[in-house]
Amino acid sequence: MGTELMDAFDLSYQPSQLLGIPVALVGACFLSVGAQLQHHGVAKVESIAGHADGGLSGRQMGRLLARPSWVIGTLLLGLAIVFQLVSLKLSPIILVQPLGVVGLVITSILNARVSGVKLNHQSVIAVTLCVSGVGAFVLLAAVFARDLPVTSQALVVILVILAVVLIAFGTLFWFLRHRFKAIIYIVGAGVLYGFVATLAKVAIDRISNQEWDWLLVACIVALLLAAVLGAYFVQNAYSSGPPDLVIAGLTVIDPLVAVTIGILVLNEAAGAPWWAMVGFALTGAVAILGVFQLAKYHPQSATDAPVADRIADVAEQSRLD
Repeated sequence: MGTELMDAFDLSYQPSQLLGIPVALVGACFLSVGAQLQHHGVAKVESIAGHADGGLSGRQMGRLLARPSWVIGTLLLGLAIVFQLVSLKLSPIILVQPLGVVGLVITSILNARVSGVKLNHQSVIAVTLCVSGVGAFVLLAAVFARDLPVTSQALVVILVILAVVLIAFGTLFWFLRHRFKAIIYIVGAGVLYGFVATLAKVAIDRISNQEWDWLLVACIVALLLAAVLGAYFVQNAYSSGPPDLVIAGLTVIDPLVAVTIGILVLNEAAGAPWWAMVGFALTGAVAILGVFQLAKYHPQSATDAPVADRIADVAEQSRLD
């Protein structure tokens, strides 16, 4: 095991690829602040227009554009995406994508200050599981990650899998949307954004290498479809769950999906020994457990009342709008 570890340090990546780490961390900061502001905007719209059972309506989505907090939050999330894309250009997916979990810690602190609701003991443990699980995952990835070019065959496989995922989530939402709760929206958004991150990296690499073909067009179209549906799921998650729970799902499920694709399809961990693969599975399981524990024990998830009703007074007094 010791020899394999030393070999991995020697062969896994160039030092320049570590530049993606600080870029990803800055993006995580923008993500956390943007999420808090977007959540505030959704809560204010629902406190005025009423809670939408079965997903936000087109009218409510339009009202969000008139809320300064939501617009500013969206701009910050846009900056987070830019930093994420830059980090993906500099480093392997399985090295930088999980670093977004730093945003969970920041969001938990911000939400506690804004909402006046402190995390209870079980919620703190859940956040710790998320961060420690993803942190251990990143340490393994930092040793064994390899940034390999994506072949056309691998891209076709990714696009086919995404098509199945889009159809599945679209169908479930259409028929079961009145039964959807925050955790379902979060899982859906996390899975979709995992594909978005992967396709974004593929598109950046192909454009950089001037590989202009129909696969690049299909890649960009699929990326946009997944991003739009994922964004809609996120807004609905804000209407039925606290922002730190939403960020917990996105910063854990999103990278785990991207990393799974990186390992199984892109072969970014092809040189990892068996015990490292077991480590990936165990640390990922710990992080996912943390998300579900947070959904179960978070103080703002302890009631069935809509989030807008629970924080309407805070939204009116915060002066963010």
